[in-house]
Amino acid sequence: MVEAITFHDAQSTFVTLGEIHAAAQRTLDSSVWDFLEGGAGAEWTLAANRAAVDAWAFRPRVLRGTAPPDLSTTLLGVELAMPVLVAPFGADRLFHPEGHRAVTAAVQEAGIASIVPEAGSFSLETLAKEAPGAARFFQLHALGSDEMFLGLAGRARDAGYAALCVTVDSPVDGWRERNKTNRFGLDTSAMEGNHDSAEELFGPMLRNDEPVWTWARLAALARRAGMPFLAKGVLVGEDAHEAVEAGACAVYVSNHGGRQLDGAPATLTQLPEIVRAVEGRVPVIIDGGFRRGTDILKALALGADAVTLGRPIAYGLAAGGREGVAAVLDLLRREMRATMTLLGRATVADLGPTAVQKAER
Repeated sequence: MVEAITFHDAQSTFVTLGEIHAAAQRTLDSSVWDFLEGGAGAEWTLAANRAAVDAWAFRPRVLRGTAPPDLSTTLLGVELAMPVLVAPFGADRLFHPEGHRAVTAAVQEAGIASIVPEAGSFSLETLAKEAPGAARFFQLHALGSDEMFLGLAGRARDAGYAALCVTVDSPVDGWRERNKTNRFGLDTSAMEGNHDSAEELFGPMLRNDEPVWTWARLAALARRAGMPFLAKGVLVGEDAHEAVEAGACAVYVSNHGGRQLDGAPATLTQLPEIVRAVEGRVPVIIDGGFRRGTDILKALALGADAVTLGRPIAYGLAAGGREGVAAVLDLLRREMRATMTLLGRATVADLGPTAVQKAER
């Protein structure tokens, strides 16, 4: 009798990331799907993020005698089973009733960390209490009053977060035409886990009357809060340098998933410039267009210390709650391990510019 060879986990509902993406689209209302998938303006930057990833090919080495790959790393004192973080996407209950409660539960099981969003459905304290191993970073915006910033930072400090992640690229809302075309009305209750109302957080942004923020102001507030901070939304070397000079403990290369400034360059295109600018003084993390384990490894080869995922995690959340997110993370981990073996690299530290080359079309 010939035994069948299976190429998937027979216990898993989902066996590919593509299945999860399709299940999420089937589950969500079309306007919510467009809210998740869409970008700003003509969505040039949204498309550029993916194109930049696809512009790189691997340079595999063979007969290297490498051991089974080790994906583990440490970022800002936080141990990670793989160099992946969950991005701070808000309005999470639009995708599943359990929102980031489901996300952080799955993340803790996977041995990585979440950047908990300010504009999420559940409070930073709730998530830190339920999943302390996952809720390691808290994201907040460079918006509003000093008192509001310090209040949130103090809450994060008291709840045991390792660092703040300050979004610096969103003084106003992006011009998102899919939402406008759909006459999409966002349920703001899905964003009020840390605020009494969405107006408290986003009123100045939506009215376009936000007081000026500067690196000096951010640095002073972080010192008063007694919390280290990552600077999220950096795309050029000059800003990376200023972030480090202001005391940032990490630079987060991001164009908000193509949802803010349409026409901004792809994050992976800008990554080498940012890496050069920081000169090894702080870690560099990146998001924007990363959908597979192979995508993550390309970013690591080009100098990122970790890759942050937003939409793929939201797909898993919509498709199956905690189990859906767990499936996404497991599939990413397995694909990364297989790819590392095929590349002849045993550890994340073995990746570098020699692992990739520009792709020929």
